[in-house]
Formats: sequence, C-alpha cells, structure tokens
Amino acid sequence: MTSDAWSAIRLTAELAALSTVLLLLLGTPLAWWLARTRSRLKPLFASLVAMPLVLPPSVLGFYLLLLMGPQGPVGQLTQSLGLGRLPFTFSGLVVASVIYSLPFVVQPLQQAFEAVPERLLEAAATLRSSPWDRFVSVALPLARPGFVTASVLGFAHTVGEFGVVLMIGGNIPGETRVLSVAIYGHVEAGEFAQAHGLAAGMVAFAMVVLVTLYVVNRPRRADDAEPAR
Repeated sequence: MTSDAWSAIRLTAELAALSTVLLLLLGTPLAWWLARTRSRLKPLFASLVAMPLVLPPSVLGFYLLLLMGPQGPVGQLTQSLGLGRLPFTFSGLVVASVIYSLPFVVQPLQQAFEAVPERLLEAAATLRSSPWDRFVSVALPLARPGFVTASVLGFAHTVGEFGVVLMIGGNIPGETRVLSVAIYGHVEAGEFAQAHGLAAGMVAFAMVVLVTLYVVNRPRRADDAEPAR
C-alpha cells in the first residue's frame, strides 16, 4: 500500500473520530430535548435534523459551500474572526461531516431516550433528584445501547461520505483526500488495482459495522435473562 493510501486512511480515521465526538456532544442534548419536549416546534426541528437523509449529498455540499465560502455569512464570520476560510480545509470537512451525519446519531439517541420508562424518572424526582441527576443516573445508563449504535453509525457514515466531502474539501493530498475521494481518483485515473484495494477494505469495514450493530441490538430471549440454576 502506498504512502498516499495510508495518508487517506489516516485522514479518514481522524475525520471520523473527531466528527463522532462532536456529534455525540451536540446530538445528546438535542436528542434528549426531542425525546422529552411537547413543543409544537418539535416536528420542525426533527425535520431539520433528518434533512440530510433525503437531500442528495451534492445539494447539501453545494449550500454548505455557499455558506462557508468567502461571500457566505459563515465564511465572512470565520474570516472576521481570523479563522480563515473553511472550504478545502480539514476543519471544513469536520463541519460538513457533523451536519451530514447528524441524523445517524440523533435518531438512535432519541429512540433510546424515548424508551426510558417515565416511572423511573418520576421515582427519582420524588427522591428529590435534580433533572441533571435524573439524566445522568437514570437516562444515560438505560440509553447505553443507543449510544453504542449512534457512535458506530456516526463513525461509519463519516467514513463512507463522498459527495459532501468532495464538494467541501476537494481532493488535496494529505489535507482533504479521504478514502472515498481517493477511490474515486484512482477509478478516474484508470488505476483499478489501487481502487480495488481501498474499496475492498471499506467493504470489510462495512461488514464489521453491520455485525456489531446486529450483535448490540440483538433482542435478549427470556431464557437468556434468567440466571442459571
């Protein structure tokens, strides 16, 4: 495997890891609010979160490029703060990845929080437990499978991104050339052997992800839950 391939693998892993951490930090309070709120604005926010599921990646990438470009409001803000421009940088890839993968983290967390029995939270409240204590001591432990699913899906989805990262990051070696873009570049150049090596690795990675999710989410049988006699 060439140094360019290892560079793409390293950059993809760094992007996926950082994006997953940010997604969990941003997605957890958002998912908790969506799971508990009775606001009339809930359908609107839920739809905005789910938007990347139905929008073509090129469309999302195009509008992110306009927003973060030199004439866009985000681009003008980052330049005024001395942060430079986000497009065609690793930071821009992180921002785009977080937005694009947001529903893959928020939705599993929201479902996990909605499955937390209300009576347990009410019982904790009667013991004068604060809302933060109820969240940390009751909701988080019970929602642990949801966090595993959200983490795996967020990481895997970031690894497999193509349209958004190509629009925002381009194909700069060592800076924005992630695995999916590297495979596209090899195919475009007729280097099918190199493309096959990277693509086969991603197929194996996808299989590991799916097996992990099925194992984590496998329903427990009643006889498995009973202690052995």
